[in-house]
Amino acid sequence: MSDLKPILLVEDNPRDLELTLAALEKCQLANDVIVARDGEEALSMLTRRDPETGKPTQLPAVVLLDLKLPKIDGLEVLERVKSDPETRHVPIVMLTASREESDLVRSYKLGVNAFVVKPVDFKAFFQAIRDLGAFWAILNEPPVGCARRPAGTPPTGKGA
Repeated sequence: MSDLKPILLVEDNPRDLELTLAALEKCQLANDVIVARDGEEALSMLTRRDPETGKPTQLPAVVLLDLKLPKIDGLEVLERVKSDPETRHVPIVMLTASREESDLVRSYKLGVNAFVVKPVDFKAFFQAIRDLGAFWAILNEPPVGCARRPAGTPPTGKGA
C-alpha cells in the first residue's frame, strides 16, 4: 500500500469530472484519485473512522470540491470538514463555475484553502487542474502529523 495520500475529487458534472481526471493523469502524480459524486458521499469518505482509534481512516492530500453538489452542497461540506478537529487541516480547493462574490467570501470565511473558478476554455481548464494537482500533491507541505511522505523521510524543498 502506498504512503501517498489520495486526492479526493468531488464533482457531479460528468464532463468536468472527465476533464479533471484527464488533467490529473497528465500530471503523472503518484497519488490515487478518489471520486465522490455528491457532498454526502464526500463527507462519508472524509469522516470514516477507525473503530478502535476513532481517528479518520485515510484523509486525502487535498480535496478538489465543487460548490454546487447534489444532496449536500460544497459549502456545507467545507463547513463540516473545517469544524472537525480531525479533518480541519485537510486542504480544500473550491473548484467551481461560480463567479459570485458571495460564494467566494463565504468559502474563505469557512476556511477554504483556495478558490478556483473553472476556466471555460478547455486548455485553460486543463492547465489549471494540472497546476492544482502538482501544487497540492507535490509542492505543498502538510502540517506536522499529516505528512504525505513515508515516515523518516526528510522534507524536501521549502526551508530544508
